Amino acid sequence: MTHYRLTYFDMDGGRAEPVRIAFHTAGIEFNDIRVSFPEFGEMRETLRFNCLPVLEIDGTTVTQSNAMCRLAGKKAGLYPEDDLQALYCDEAMGAIEDLLHSMVATFGLEGDELKAAREKLVDGWLTVFLKGLNELLDRGGDYFADNRLTVADLKVAGITGWLLSGQLDHVPTDLVERVAPKLVAHVQRAMSDPVVVAYYDSRKSAN
Repeated sequence: MTHYRLTYFDMDGGRAEPVRIAFHTAGIEFNDIRVSFPEFGEMRETLRFNCLPVLEIDGTTVTQSNAMCRLAGKKAGLYPEDDLQALYCDEAMGAIEDLLHSMVATFGLEGDELKAAREKLVDGWLTVFLKGLNELLDRGGDYFADNRLTVADLKVAGITGWLLSGQLDHVPTDLVERVAPKLVAHVQRAMSDPVVVAYYDSRKSAN
């Protein structure tokens, strides 16, 4: 039996969450290694590309969350078999990665420097990518690909929920609703899907 070990931050959400959900959906057992931010700081230099998540498959290490999403998504039936629909799925996941790169660049800043960086992000790339994702839903309807829940929906919904939560200083909680209203309905749709509900119910049971 293949052994999977997924290492990411000790949080629900982020880049590894779609992989966790897909593995659970597929009935694949995996070691869900969750590390604190200080622990990540200590191990960062030992990681390929100095980042998480990291997935070990029978001792072989792989990186890049979208690659992991495709692998886990295929095993769970949450990735399109049709080439064009797979392209649409990949496009949405790629857009989220580009958005995250812009956001992560503001982490670690403080005070006026953080405020200025976040305000610039809100007026620039954050709005650009949210509007673009909203347009992708114009094409795909309720979901980003295949007219059903895929790992793209899991990935986008996780970040949308984060933006709506108010956890990011100087990012207005109504920004998504103002510039990409379809994403608000989308996150509610995705998070209430039986696949997602079953995963979080299992988390509650485990705790």
